[in-house]
Amino acid sequence: MTEEMPRPKEDAQRLDRISLSSLIDDLQRGAYVIPDFQREFEWAPKDIQALIRSIFLDYYIGSLLLWEGNSKSFNNLACEPIYGYEGNGNPTEIVLDGQQRLTAIHYAFKAPNLPYARNKKHRFLYFINVNEFVAENYDSAFVAYSTQQGRSILANSKEQYRGNLFPLAIIGKGGWSLGDWFRFYHEFWDEEAKKASLEGDEESQMTAENNFRNGDEFGAYLRDLLGKYQVSYVELNSSLPIEKICDIFAQINSRGIPLDIFDLLNALLKPKEIQLRHLWREIEPRFSFMDNERMNVYILRVMSIIRQKECSDNALSYLIPKKERSYREKGGRRTEMVVKGKDDFMSLWEQAVKALEQTVSLLRQEFGVISARFLPYPSILPAFAALKVAAERQGLSAYHKLRLWYWASIFTERYAGQVWTTIFQDYRDVSAWFSDDDAEPSVIAEFRDSVRGLSLRDENRPSSAMYRGIFNLFILMGARDWDKGTVPQYDDLEDHHIVPKNWGIRNGYSSEIDTVLNRTPLSKDTNVRVIGSSLPNEYIPEMIEKSSEKEVRDIFESHLISREAFDILLEKDFTREHFDKFIIARQRTIRDAIESLIAKGRIDLAPALREMDEDIEKIELALRACIDRAVSIDEIKGLHFFPKVRTRIDTILAGNPALDQDHYATLSGQLEYFDLREIEDTIKSKSLWERFQDQFGSKEELAKRFQQLANLRNTIAHRRAPDEVTRRDGQAAIAWFRAALKLEN
Repeated sequence: MTEEMPRPKEDAQRLDRISLSSLIDDLQRGAYVIPDFQREFEWAPKDIQALIRSIFLDYYIGSLLLWEGNSKSFNNLACEPIYGYEGNGNPTEIVLDGQQRLTAIHYAFKAPNLPYARNKKHRFLYFINVNEFVAENYDSAFVAYSTQQGRSILANSKEQYRGNLFPLAIIGKGGWSLGDWFRFYHEFWDEEAKKASLEGDEESQMTAENNFRNGDEFGAYLRDLLGKYQVSYVELNSSLPIEKICDIFAQINSRGIPLDIFDLLNALLKPKEIQLRHLWREIEPRFSFMDNERMNVYILRVMSIIRQKECSDNALSYLIPKKERSYREKGGRRTEMVVKGKDDFMSLWEQAVKALEQTVSLLRQEFGVISARFLPYPSILPAFAALKVAAERQGLSAYHKLRLWYWASIFTERYAGQVWTTIFQDYRDVSAWFSDDDAEPSVIAEFRDSVRGLSLRDENRPSSAMYRGIFNLFILMGARDWDKGTVPQYDDLEDHHIVPKNWGIRNGYSSEIDTVLNRTPLSKDTNVRVIGSSLPNEYIPEMIEKSSEKEVRDIFESHLISREAFDILLEKDFTREHFDKFIIARQRTIRDAIESLIAKGRIDLAPALREMDEDIEKIELALRACIDRAVSIDEIKGLHFFPKVRTRIDTILAGNPALDQDHYATLSGQLEYFDLREIEDTIKSKSLWERFQDQFGSKEELAKRFQQLANLRNTIAHRRAPDEVTRRDGQAAIAWFRAALKLEN
C-alpha cells in the first residue's frame, strides 16, 4: 500500500489582529505563556515607556508570533506565565516572538507590585500627563515614576487629578474603573473652576476649565484607542509538527538578539528525560579553548550531520526521540530520520562531542590554530568534525583529502555568511571523494586555480579568514623567535608589524601598513626589545651582530621572508618604494608556500619526500613544455586517449564558471590535465616519437624512467615512505630526466 503525500493543514497559520482592549483583557486572564527556552524579560523602564508612547501615537509595534497551545505543548515546553502575572491563569497561546512587548504592556497597564524585571530593585509605574498629551508635547507626556514617588501618586487620586496624571494601571483594573476615573477627574476640575470663580481668580478658573476640556478630549481619545488600536499576530495551529515550529522559530529575531535553537531543543527534550543543558554544562570546560558560545549548537549540528547529513535548525528537530517513526520527504523518497530513544540520543551525543573535541585538538596541533582568535571560521567546525568521523572509516588518504578540503575552504572564503547549505554540500561531496578519487569536489579545483591570483595585500583585518589562514601557515612553517631563535610558546604569540606602523603613518600609508604581508607572529617581549619603533635596517643589523647573518636569514625564512625580501628590508634609506617591493616579494613567497605546501598537499610530507615531490613536479612541467613546443593542438586531439582528457577538462570548467575558458582551449591549457602516463604516451606515440627521439634516446629507456618516476610519485601520493629500491630508482629517474631536459639542480 502506497502512503499518500502529506497535505497542508487548513489554517496552519493565521494572520489576525486583536484590539488593545482585548489584548489587555487576555493578559489579565493569563492567556499568554512563555516557553522555557525564551530568555527572561529584560527591558528597561525607558523601553516600556517607549512602547507605550508608540501605542498611544498609533504606531505599529510589530507582529506577535503565537502557537495555539494545548496541555501537551504547555508541558513539553515547560511554559510559565508572563512576568508579573498573578493567579492560576487560563493559558491558550505560547509566545514564540513578542514576549518583551507583551510583558511590557502587562507591566504598564496592570502595575503589579514587583520590580520592573527579575533581579532588579525598583518598581516603576506609568502615567500620561493629560495636558501635555492633548497639547501634543509627547516628549513630556509619557511619565514613569519609580517606587516611592509612583506609589504615592497611584494611592492618592487627588494628586493624580491635580497633576493631570492618568495612571495606566486604571485600564488594567477593568470594569468601571476607567469611567470612574474620568468622572471624578471632571468633578475635581469642575469644583476647582467653581471655587476659582467665587474667589474671582480668573486665571485659576481658566486653568481648571482647560483641564476639564482636556480630560474630555483625552478620555475620548483613550476609549477610541482601546477599541481601535490593533496589534497584529500570526497564530500557528496547535497541530503543526514540532519540526515546523523549529523551522519557523529559527528565523525569528527579537530586538536583534537571535533566539537560540539549543534552548528550544532543551525544552523539547525534557519530557524525553534528556537534560540537554545539563549535558552541555558537564562537557563545556573541554571546549574552553574555543571561547565560542555556539559550541553547544555545533554539537547538535554534528549529531544531525552524522545521522541525517543535514544541520539546519529545522533538521535539528529530528534529534528529538519519537515513539513513532518520523519521515521526511527528500528527493521524492520517504527517508526514515529518527533518534530511537534516550540511549540512541546519548550515543549520538557522545560521538559528536568526541569528534568535535578531536577536531579542536587537530586544528591546534596540525593546522596552526594556536588560539581561538586564529581560527579562520568557527562555523566550519561541525562540517570538519562530521567529515573527520567519515574519514576514520577510510584511512590515510581520506585524512589527506580532509586537510586539503579545509585549506581550500579557508582560502576560497567558502564559509563566509550562511553555511547550512555549504555544510550539507561539503559533507556529501567530500565524504564521496574519500572513497572515489575521481569525485574531487569543485572547491578543490577552484582553490588550486585561484592560488596564483590571491590578493593578500588588502588583507589587513585580523578577523578575516584569509588573514588568519596565513597566520596559521606561519605557525606551521615553524616561525622562530627573533631573539632566541626557538619556536616560542604559542600562548605568548601576538601578530606584530615588520615595518613599524608609525613609519607607515608618517609616510602616508593607512590600512596598507597593517597588511598581513607586513605582519608576523612574535612574542610581545621580542617585539618590545628587538623591534620597538625601529626600522628593519636598524634592528636586523643588531640581530646579526648578536649571532650571524646566516642564522638571522634562516629565522626570517621561517617567517616566509625570502632572501630577496630580507635584502630589501636592509636598504639604508628605506623608502615607500622599498616597502612596496618588500610587500610584493613577501606576497610571492606566501603564495608559493600556499600553492606548494597546501594546494599540492606537501605540508604533511616529510621534508625528504616533499623535496622529491617538488622535483617530480618540475620534471612534469618541463615535459609538458617540451610537448607544447614540438606538437600542434590538432595532433594532440588525434591521440586515442584525448577524449578522456577533454571530458576531464569540461567537467572542471562546468563546476568552475570563473575559470578562463579560453586558456583551456589552448594546447598548454589542455596539457595541464595530462597525467604522467598520458605525457609518456604522447611522447612515445607512433606519429610523434621521431620529434623526441634525439632528446630521450630509446623508447625502452624512456618507459623505464617513467615507470620509476611513477612508482615514486604513487608512493608519495599515498603518504608512505618509499622502500629503498623505489627511492633509489626514483632518484635515478629524476637525475636522468634532469639531464635529458637540461634542468638545473
